[in-house]
Amino acid sequence: MPFKNVKALLRRESVGGALLVIAAAVALIWANSPWAGGYETFILPMHPWAADGLLVIFFFIVGNELKQEFVRGELRHPRRAVLPIVASICGAVVPALIFAAITFGQEGAAAGWGIPMATDIAFAVSVLAVVGRGLPPALRTFLLTLAIVDDLVAIIVIAVFYSAGLAWAPLLGAIAGLALFGWLQRGPMQRGPMRRGPMQRGPMQRRLPMKIVLIPLAVLVWYLMHESGIHATIAGVALGLLMRTSTLPGETTSPSDRAEHLIRPWTTALILPIFALTSAGVTISGAGDLLTHPAALGILAGLIVGKIVGITGGAWLTTRFTRAELHPDLTWPDIFGIAQLAGIGFTVSLLIAELSYPNDLDLLESAKAAVLLASGIAATLATITLTLRAARHRRRAPDPAG
Repeated sequence: MPFKNVKALLRRESVGGALLVIAAAVALIWANSPWAGGYETFILPMHPWAADGLLVIFFFIVGNELKQEFVRGELRHPRRAVLPIVASICGAVVPALIFAAITFGQEGAAAGWGIPMATDIAFAVSVLAVVGRGLPPALRTFLLTLAIVDDLVAIIVIAVFYSAGLAWAPLLGAIAGLALFGWLQRGPMQRGPMRRGPMQRGPMQRRLPMKIVLIPLAVLVWYLMHESGIHATIAGVALGLLMRTSTLPGETTSPSDRAEHLIRPWTTALILPIFALTSAGVTISGAGDLLTHPAALGILAGLIVGKIVGITGGAWLTTRFTRAELHPDLTWPDIFGIAQLAGIGFTVSLLIAELSYPNDLDLLESAKAAVLLASGIAATLATITLTLRAARHRRRAPDPAG
């Protein structure tokens, strides 16, 4: 298969979800097999590199997608976007409150309140792509907006509550680097022929391609952000939000679109599967004990119940007390199915779990086991609900032959 076709295949959301599931399954089986020593020797040492390095690239894509939505997507229209935005915020707050209530008074465990707030955008959209044939396109838009805002909330939570003590010199350096990155997006180093002045002779020169400067600058911003004590994934989001979505003279596509086209297959094929492989290797011998811990119960209740209550309830209350309306192609059972799907925490939840319990291996293992179980249950419930909804929508759709 030509490499171009492979890249096109890797851009499919269903393929990304499948690779995530396979990587997590391999990690889980390997960590509980007779060869578990190999997992601990060869895979676990890669985890800090994957979490602090590779995952930044994924969050860059998230930030870039957020920028596109703010400029030309659903988030550009406040009235149209208000329903999934409020639903997403409620879907983050309610699980956190449920977790806090269950772990109240439990020393150490309460620090993980941010774990059930997250929705794995790649996994959730992939499941919808697999089971969503016949569902209205507006439902995918609702999920995308919901998941993007959810990611933004999770990013803010990580930056404010799960970062180490600040080192101001690297932080100011990172801010300066971000300002320079944003300025360069305006095109002062745009590719293309330079105009030759009347006194100049010889062939025209070409401006330096932006990527030769922007890529090293992005790496420098990542390093400085990491050294500042703020989790390095924030650098990825900030860089993504600074990407230019418009075109300049001589350009056929914007830097934002070019970056999306170039990087998305690599996040699908390598970055997220590697993170899942290095994160999901939870030892499940004695899993019953792991899942009876208050932190695990809080994660399970937050992701499975809290997401449904928060998203469905938040959306309903918004339509009840504001001018926001549910899209005419959608019904409340559709939103209920999406709320179930949002219970897939996985990548971001695993990341926040590691930030919550860096010095307590037992708590971390318990939290990881709960995230994996809750994500699996949420995916299963959502698959059943959305498959039934898709069948109903197909029956109600007009017959094109009629």
